[in-house]
Amino acid sequence: MSRILITGASGMIGRVLVATLAAEGAHQVLATDLAPAPDLPAGVAFHRMDVTGDAPARVIAETRPEVVVHLASIVTPGPGMGRDLAYRVDVVGSRNVLRAAQDNGVRRLVVTSSGAAYGYHADNPVPLRESDPVRGNLEFPYSDHKRQVEDMLAAARSSHPALEQVVLRVGTVLGRGTDNQITALFRKARLLAVMGSDSPFVFIWTEDLARILTRAATDGPPGIYNVAGDGALGIADLAARLDKPVLRLPAWALRAALALAHPLRLSRYGPEQVRFLQYRPVLDNTALKRDFGYQPQKTSAEVFEFWRREAGL
Repeated sequence: MSRILITGASGMIGRVLVATLAAEGAHQVLATDLAPAPDLPAGVAFHRMDVTGDAPARVIAETRPEVVVHLASIVTPGPGMGRDLAYRVDVVGSRNVLRAAQDNGVRRLVVTSSGAAYGYHADNPVPLRESDPVRGNLEFPYSDHKRQVEDMLAAARSSHPALEQVVLRVGTVLGRGTDNQITALFRKARLLAVMGSDSPFVFIWTEDLARILTRAATDGPPGIYNVAGDGALGIADLAARLDKPVLRLPAWALRAALALAHPLRLSRYGPEQVRFLQYRPVLDNTALKRDFGYQPQKTSAEVFEFWRREAGL
């Protein structure tokens, strides 16, 4: 029986992963977060752990897990949350968990990175493979932070080769009840697009991601893997499925409009978000299927359809 410690266990993915591992009954699951999830399964031990401080070192030393699954991250900043707090959770928290794993003989570390780590760049290959550079974007905190974490993990693979790593570069996650800044775009009366850009999305189902994480924490091979369902959906595809019109604007006009609207709090998005619409990373999932040994149950289109029906759109 493996002892598996999960950070961010009360988040959307953490709750599904905890439930999946608990249902198998073959592992001792240790859930950690700022507070326990209301649906924490019976038999799962909870430890309060703020990754930004010394708690990772203390909790991991006390519980001695064989595997740590590090999910704690700020994907959608709350109202008024500054970049500093997101940095402390994303980067400092990851460093604390990594060091604790190294210092306490953890056998394997599983980390959810993101396709955003590649960055939103005009010269990104389509699709992106794991061998392509991870560049991030300074103007996008989440993208920049994931790039910094990946740099940290790459250094650790050289300095601490005994610690196995599974790094998952995850696409847009959708499932029952998903509600974040990306799904907010899909709820608008019109979908926004940049002229000359199809802005494709790749999606992964929450249940698929939980199964991938389960395999990563148990008998899956170490390595770096893009995580997405087969295929991609452009803005026109999404609009057709939602039966909504598309507002297409030149990049310069959209940047100018957001530059005016954001300071006035008429939009939560600033002019830098235009790159997010223009150059979305399209992930190649060949290695996930061929080397990691997992075929996502839902394609990107099927994931979106599932979310759309569940959201009542």
